[in-house]
Amino acid sequence: MVRAIQGGLVQAVDAGSIAERAGICAGDQILSVNGNDLHDVFDWLWYSDADQLELTMLDEEVERVLKLSRADDEEEWGIEFADMLFDGIRTCANACAFCFMDQLPKGLRSSLYLKDDDYRLSFYEGNFITLTNMTDADIARIIEQHISPLYVSLHAADPDVRTRLMGPAQGRALEVFEELVALGIELHVSIVLVPGINDGTVLDNTLEYLEEYRSQILSVGIVPVAYTKFTIDIAGKPPQSFDEREAAARVISQVQTYQFRSREETGRTWVYLADEFYIYAHAPFPTTEWYDDYPQYENGIGIVHTYIEGIREHYDALSVALATLPNECEKLTIVTGELTIETMLGTLSALHAGGKTRLLPVKNEFFGGNINVTGLLTGTDVVHSIRYDDQHFEGETTYVIPWSIFNDDDLTLDGYSPEMIAEAIEAAAIIVSDDAEGLLDAIKEVAA
Repeated sequence: MVRAIQGGLVQAVDAGSIAERAGICAGDQILSVNGNDLHDVFDWLWYSDADQLELTMLDEEVERVLKLSRADDEEEWGIEFADMLFDGIRTCANACAFCFMDQLPKGLRSSLYLKDDDYRLSFYEGNFITLTNMTDADIARIIEQHISPLYVSLHAADPDVRTRLMGPAQGRALEVFEELVALGIELHVSIVLVPGINDGTVLDNTLEYLEEYRSQILSVGIVPVAYTKFTIDIAGKPPQSFDEREAAARVISQVQTYQFRSREETGRTWVYLADEFYIYAHAPFPTTEWYDDYPQYENGIGIVHTYIEGIREHYDALSVALATLPNECEKLTIVTGELTIETMLGTLSALHAGGKTRLLPVKNEFFGGNINVTGLLTGTDVVHSIRYDDQHFEGETTYVIPWSIFNDDDLTLDGYSPEMIAEAIEAAAIIVSDDAEGLLDAIKEVAA
């Protein structure tokens, strides 16, 4: 009888490898290693770390056993699996008041509505999880295989506030959180800050709670809540964030107490604020040292700062490249989200790029609300803005589109590929990385 365990589907086998010599082929399914069921690639890596393996294989719904051995433990078995997770992605059962996926319009790609809450993806890809679906077996496995660090969305330490923000399913998460750190698992923590709910004294209580576990918490990132035009309310309140200067400045001032204390005691800032707080407060960004090693860069913390630092690093090369462009030509039109307009203007001014480059800020009409970062621009809005600008701009210019609006499949959130955008705008355009090197490449390409 075939067991319920699905195991891992072999996608490829390295030529000349142990697996190939043993007759393993693409399409085979490996159910277990030395009697241990396989739920994902992590199980495979853990249980195959031996000189001899006994594999339970599935071949046309019939199980068979295959034995492999190696003399050198550094020799790879030579097996590549089709998926990292063999038993599917664990999804989120919470009802978070600020969940971005619940604020999306209908009709987008189905993958955009998938709320993953899988600790394995947290470890492998840095996805933030809530710990609300963790079983005792999961915790035991995390400890045994030392699956660390994990990225955890905490939001608040107060159970009542957590329930208001995340729904009743959040119940056991704090207990799991404390158990993991007590057993040596390191964590990165994220707090989505919602005005009037988990800011102010609630935020103080949360940071003080986290300070008790600072030896196991590698970083704390605080980001302002985002909302779209489809948001009705956030935990019973009208949608709002920290877009006003005073509101953002208060958060910066409040969090600095914990940052200064941590740097004095550990030499690290430990708790970091998203770029939006500094932009909305019209406050200077912290120094490079203040960001340590950018532990929450993918959470939108330090992206603008690294862009500015990149401009400084490549200043000479950018200046030389810009000098090859004729004056008052505006040969480059840089497409950007509204959030970073002032930052972009400042860097271009420092480069004396006025008259040679121009900005095209794109308003996010697709999502609306307070969504204004470049990475969430859709193909629809980019195409509309470029076409309108191109019709009214007197002269020839090349539109510089940032790669950050595309995913790994080269698609925007609303399904535009680079080719589709190029066809729709009917104007010269290039796509570059959102950094100083990308800008340099764009200038050189236009100047060539």
